[in-house]
Amino acid sequence: MRTAYALARHEVRLLASLWLWVVRRGHGTGAGRGFGYARGQGATTAGFAFVCVIETFTMSVLLRDWPTAHRVVLALDVYTVVLVVALHAASVVRPHVLTADALRVRHGVRVDLRIPLERITAVRRETRSTHEGADARELNIAVGSQTSVTVELAGPVPHVTLLGRRREVSVVRLHADEADRLVRALRQARTAPSPLPDPPARA
Repeated sequence: MRTAYALARHEVRLLASLWLWVVRRGHGTGAGRGFGYARGQGATTAGFAFVCVIETFTMSVLLRDWPTAHRVVLALDVYTVVLVVALHAASVVRPHVLTADALRVRHGVRVDLRIPLERITAVRRETRSTHEGADARELNIAVGSQTSVTVELAGPVPHVTLLGRRREVSVVRLHADEADRLVRALRQARTAPSPLPDPPARA
């Protein structure tokens, strides 16, 4: 039941992201700075959606003499196309977010990891297209089979998977469309002086 609930919640959030994309609104950026990552998967997603549309048309022709089967398969095929587009929409409306005290690393509705800035010991521009044999404490969030930014942490932070499994990660590799800008912004945020506390009130 827990797995079924997690998958149903995932699909609902995908459809909500599709709506946000249609109305040109973002999610969870607030006062922070957003850094997109969807550009690297746009062509792949478009190609996959096109293949699904062709498959939908083909099945409609093949099943035209079996109306019940035709309606069922058509509904499933159309829903599949909607989900494919929603996957891309989720990546567009849910960018990485840098705030004054944390980096929020996301990948659609599947990954949402908050990293406090004080935990970050190093950040660098590093393009990787393979992540085989990764350490158990590494989290690799590839887009188009590629990561472009590596973030090393002083201590592990908890990451909860789509199905609810919890793991501790101390190295995060992610992709950003403007990786250099994200690296510069992270370095500046880490070295920015903390705001001074308000002076105590006089009696």
